Amino acid sequence: MSEKTPEIGGTAQVALVGAGPIGVELAVALKRAGVDYQHFEAGQLGHTLTWWPRDTIFFSSPERIMIAGVPLHTAGQRHPTGEEYLAYLRAVVQQFDLQIHFYQPVRRIERLESGFCLITERHGRLLAYRAEKVVLAVGGMHFPNWLGIPGEDLPHVSHYYRDPHDYFRQEVLVVGGRNSAVEAALRCWRAGAKVTLSYRGPAIEREQVKPALLADLDTVVREGNLRLLTGTVPVEIKPGEVELACTGPDGQPAGGRRMRVKADFVLLMTGYSMDTTLFEQLGVNLTGEERAPQYNPETMETNVPGVFVAGVAAGGRQRKFRHFIETSHVHIPRIFTALTGQPYTGPLVEPGAKTSETA
Repeated sequence: MSEKTPEIGGTAQVALVGAGPIGVELAVALKRAGVDYQHFEAGQLGHTLTWWPRDTIFFSSPERIMIAGVPLHTAGQRHPTGEEYLAYLRAVVQQFDLQIHFYQPVRRIERLESGFCLITERHGRLLAYRAEKVVLAVGGMHFPNWLGIPGEDLPHVSHYYRDPHDYFRQEVLVVGGRNSAVEAALRCWRAGAKVTLSYRGPAIEREQVKPALLADLDTVVREGNLRLLTGTVPVEIKPGEVELACTGPDGQPAGGRRMRVKADFVLLMTGYSMDTTLFEQLGVNLTGEERAPQYNPETMETNVPGVFVAGVAAGGRQRKFRHFIETSHVHIPRIFTALTGQPYTGPLVEPGAKTSETA
């Protein structure tokens, strides 16, 4: 990023950072109330969804992830795919004519005597915006969790799984033991791959994986169609093979037997972490092992006056997802009332069962 002096971008009562579902839902509420706000997104609308595997189906039902009172209809009234949900988000933005600064990341936020200054970047230009309040709805899946082992950066290794067709008639090692890993292993096998699933724990943590996926995995493993190696973790990746070590009670490599597994491709489904940079710049307290921002649950205001958190970002670097679309709708009325002093009268999706979209 250039260090040149930023150009003047504009002023607003509220700066909203992040255009995922909850950011868009809050933008609708602010626009309906006539609140002056500026909305920024580092990438495209619903950016995280754009790198989901093709045809991934939400675990949440349509009514649980609809936003702003706009019904989400799918063929056969089934759960939507990621592609369908992105189309839905585009329709919501168009319906309410939301003005969002796409591909304009917020590089830093400075606290002023009164309000805040946001420095953004667009096509190499730095722009400075002033705002009285800031809402960070930045999501929580910015960086993959790297294992830090030799060979992790080889071209046949990826922390992102895009399309099972890529692995037709290939030997694939999938690493991980939650929803994304189990689903990747099953879909690759059904696409014609020979799949081994490695998980560091002594067994798949059944409370961490959706029942339907578990039942499917149990059947496929029992019938010998997919190889499951629990209590193992990769320690070195080479072209064509991976060395696995047995793990101890803590899930870390332990002494003893090691094995080599053939692998034309390696999918490291080991989770993702949130970028906490903006929170740190503002002085927001990040608490616990997951570095979750400190906030008032009644208002979603952090320990820094005038700074609010919304959506998945409220959970920090979640190991077990408790904050996702379905459970974050309640953030909208809390933040809206705190920002405007008015009661929220808009549509609200009540939080449902504790199910997550991704893992």
